[in-house]
Amino acid sequence: METVQAALWVVIVLVAMAVLFDFMNGFHDAANSIATVVSTGVLKPGQAVVFAAFFNMIAIFVFHLSVAATVGKGIVLPGVVDTNVVFGALVGAITWNFITWYYGIPSSSSHALIGGIAGAAIAKAGVGSLLVAGITKTLVFILVSPLLGFLLGSMMMVLVAWVFRGFKPLRVDKWFRRMQLVSAGAYSLGHGGNDAQKTIGIIWMLLIATGYTQASEASPPTWVIVICYAAIGLGTMFGGWRIVKTMGQKITKLKPVGGFCAETGGAITLFLATALGVPVSTTHTITGAIVGVGATRRASAVRWGVAGNIVWAWVLTIPASAIMAAVAYWVSLILF
Repeated sequence: METVQAALWVVIVLVAMAVLFDFMNGFHDAANSIATVVSTGVLKPGQAVVFAAFFNMIAIFVFHLSVAATVGKGIVLPGVVDTNVVFGALVGAITWNFITWYYGIPSSSSHALIGGIAGAAIAKAGVGSLLVAGITKTLVFILVSPLLGFLLGSMMMVLVAWVFRGFKPLRVDKWFRRMQLVSAGAYSLGHGGNDAQKTIGIIWMLLIATGYTQASEASPPTWVIVICYAAIGLGTMFGGWRIVKTMGQKITKLKPVGGFCAETGGAITLFLATALGVPVSTTHTITGAIVGVGATRRASAVRWGVAGNIVWAWVLTIPASAIMAAVAYWVSLILF
């Protein structure tokens, strides 16, 4: 009886840590949803975070749990996962998120979590513990999501410029201020749909490993789904303003029409990835779309030095979080 109670206590603590990560994910990635709509002046910061949080949470009714299944069952061999692996994964991801938030670097919470899971699993059972299909799918989309965001954002910008070429700039600006509410809502919906599911996935992984649910179940318990969507929505409401400034002002100067094109291109990318069950980075996606929009004006409209620093953060995210997760895994062997 005492062993079961101890295991339950550990599971409760790890679920709480996962929810904290989910909250930080929303907090850290608020910039992805609202940077464009704030920097163009369409919404005030306070309005924008409530707006984005609302669409984050209603994504629960829109998307199938394909991403959660990939994270929960498709990254690591089921027999490898235990409470120590989950602890290491969460500590690695949370630590990297805090570091990048502190320095205002728009890194990927998604890849921090994937890196954390991989690092902790490797620390326990070696590289052979990873499932090649799930890891490969995630790694491929590290390149695909920003490139697709770039392509769709730039194509949208060119298309809009052609369609509205005979209109007065003030009229176009006024119209796209309204349209940007639609595009920002769509992007926030995609953000909630993809990112909340990653935390659902790791809690699902934990519950399967500890015997509190069965691997044969088609979906995790309802309470896991609800609490994860609520946590990411609340995190978005608190907003990571350091990163908002980088995303909305430092990469390129955006007008409402550019914000609309970036958000629409990014939203399409997220909807596609979520339908395919791929845990992508909303940060990578919107950054690629913003750069694509800026590049359609002229190459010098993009601050390539800032964009380059962001890319370095992308490159470092998975190995850095993996290393921290491995250390946390070894520490956890002493703790429980």
